[in-house]
Amino acid sequence: MKTETVRRTSEPSAGIPKTLFKKILVAVDGSENSQRAARAAVELADKLRAELIIFHAISPPTTYYGSTYGSTVGMAPPPLSQKEIDAYYAYSRRVALGIVGESVSEAKKLGINVKPELAEGVTSIVEAIINHAKKENTDLIVVGTRGLGGFKKMLMGSVSSGVISHADCPVLVVR
Repeated sequence: MKTETVRRTSEPSAGIPKTLFKKILVAVDGSENSQRAARAAVELADKLRAELIIFHAISPPTTYYGSTYGSTVGMAPPPLSQKEIDAYYAYSRRVALGIVGESVSEAKKLGINVKPELAEGVTSIVEAIINHAKKENTDLIVVGTRGLGGFKKMLMGSVSSGVISHADCPVLVVR
């Protein structure tokens, strides 16, 4: 009678994917918590040999300019000129590239396939993150808690909470 030895390996069987997360999107806003999320995403992408997308959304200038003007004077702020809008987006792009640049550099040093992505004119940060993750067929979204928003007493930021609630893929929230 012939016996066979069956050896278990750590290799996955033919029908199971080798790695669960092949494409990771990390959303960054420049806050300390988003920097921690970016470091975690770079580390995960390195260990899992996953592709990494470092995503930053730029809100329209009306979100920043004149937000208190109307309430203090009792009327709406004057509309922005195209020159002001263009200057705002040019400045925002430079800042955004600085925000994502450090993480992109770190990922490239480790040999990770990484790409920075910017979305402009975003009225909903949550929607922008989720839509970009869908468009890119992302397997995991990484976000930090409490970004640059003003609600520091909240346990979890509104963006991270919204992404958790509406994403079609797993979400890792980094403190």
